[in-house]
Amino acid sequence: MGADARPSRAAAAVIVGLLALTLAEPFFMRRSDPVEPRTFAPHGDLAAAERTNIELFERVSPSVVQVVIRGGSASVFEEDSGGDKSGSGFIWDTAGNIVTNNHVVGGATDILVRFAAGETLAARLIGSAPNYDLAVIQLRHPPTALRPVTIGSSSDLKIGQFAYAIGNPFGLDQSLSFGVISALHRRLPTNSLHQVANVIQTDAAVNPGNSGGPLLDSSGRVIGVNTAIISPSGSNAGIGFAIPMDVVNRVVPLLISNGRVPAPGIGIVPVSDEGITGLGVEGIPIMRTLPGLPAETAKLRGVDPRTGILGDVIVSVNGKSVQRVSDLAGAIDAAGIGGSVRLGIVHNDRTESTVTLTLEDVGQNRLGL
Repeated sequence: MGADARPSRAAAAVIVGLLALTLAEPFFMRRSDPVEPRTFAPHGDLAAAERTNIELFERVSPSVVQVVIRGGSASVFEEDSGGDKSGSGFIWDTAGNIVTNNHVVGGATDILVRFAAGETLAARLIGSAPNYDLAVIQLRHPPTALRPVTIGSSSDLKIGQFAYAIGNPFGLDQSLSFGVISALHRRLPTNSLHQVANVIQTDAAVNPGNSGGPLLDSSGRVIGVNTAIISPSGSNAGIGFAIPMDVVNRVVPLLISNGRVPAPGIGIVPVSDEGITGLGVEGIPIMRTLPGLPAETAKLRGVDPRTGILGDVIVSVNGKSVQRVSDLAGAIDAAGIGGSVRLGIVHNDRTESTVTLTLEDVGQNRLGL
């Protein structure tokens, strides 16, 4: 039986050897007969839309910068491996003023600006407008060859027209995305309890790190400042928002001149919308009044700090009921400094009254109305 097994093993070895040679044959063929790279086919003419996109990016991108923040508590979206945080911005004028979002640079102690060519320069914050989520930073030593953007009015935009975003999504500099204007006249809440009116909605990809960069029309004019997205995942879902240029062009010169923008108000800190929901009340409870401003002068009362008992609740403005803080903020912004609002008040003893207040500048109180 052992003698019979020896030929079988020999036959198996021969079969395995032949199989190995068969499998190895392509390898030896590749080694002995190398394949040359293929010849590239000549490219055809670019489409007109492609040429427009390329020309727009090459013309505008030198005016778009990456804003890098070190230290502070800036609420920005992207952090690199070194712990720095970044957003976007664009050159406003030859004096070295750069427009970005307030939430990009708010609280920053050290600001750097990185240009498209790679040069990095130090900058300082010269003005911020939390009510509009806008800020202006200035280069400490502006170069002579700055190229300010061209701006265009946002008042005549149409839904469906092309829109382009240039910025630094996820810290990746000089990125272009393309889409359309999806909607107009949106309202965008800010961290200061106010809302920006007539906000532009676009499906051009706006991701974390694009904040503060320009939204452009097909002529390369800046028509808005990219500022926010709606996305469950935190990445682009086709719903991005930009502050309209008509607002930007009004706010930025004030920031450059004065460092701040006057804001109309009555001098209250309201209970937040989340707090209102938890309390289960109709209207907007006053948390506290601010000293020396119209609400305190009219003897309106906030929450009792000792007992937590509600004080006055604003239930209407100019005869219209209000349910959210944004309702009140919108009416105040529409009236403006020197204008007036008529408030319907329910007091803590359940009595009702009406009071008319003249609006004053409360811009220094970032969480007040």
